[in-house]
Amino acid sequence: MDVIFGNLDLWGTAIRNTLLIFFGGGVLALVLGIIVGAARVAPVPIARAVGTLYVNLIRNTPLTLVFFFFIFGYPQLGLPKLSTTVLGILAIGIYTATYVAEVIRAGINTVPVGQAEAARAIGLPFGQVMTLVILPQAFRSVVPPMMSVFIALLKNTTVAAGFSVVELGAIRSYLSERGENALVVLLWVAVIFVALVMLLSWLQRYLENKWRIAR
Repeated sequence: MDVIFGNLDLWGTAIRNTLLIFFGGGVLALVLGIIVGAARVAPVPIARAVGTLYVNLIRNTPLTLVFFFFIFGYPQLGLPKLSTTVLGILAIGIYTATYVAEVIRAGINTVPVGQAEAARAIGLPFGQVMTLVILPQAFRSVVPPMMSVFIALLKNTTVAAGFSVVELGAIRSYLSERGENALVVLLWVAVIFVALVMLLSWLQRYLENKWRIAR
């Protein structure tokens, strides 16, 4: 336990940044993924084309290159200066949004077409059909795959370690400079990630049970 209590400053910073990247990237991925997923099934050809282009372009680009662009390319654009943590949130959020979009699209396709047609028949526009009729039902069917996406997002936060972000993936190198055993540090990092994944798995079971009863 000395490797933990003797270096609480580094562990606190690493865990905080990991959670910041996870939650910030998760919120961005969820919001952007819902928009792109809805665009992928929209009746407007341009919206479908833009959604398809975004998913195929970003999803087929390695996450490391996405990080590279935001960490090293963004400052060259003359835009407001952002911290590496915020840039990491943008990188992982925009990347994960493609997977969220595909999960949402799959969930939308599970909703019977007749429900959307009935909603349009009473005069609801596309936006209200999606938000009031389709998406609430789609979310119930995509809880397991969506949680798998967020578990992958959590583990992908370690990519930020290669771009000067002090998070759990980078703490081994920092603690090695203090003379700590690298293997022990990695074991504790694995324990923390396992605990976080177990929390996400519990949340998945809770949502499944809650929405199963509501159904």
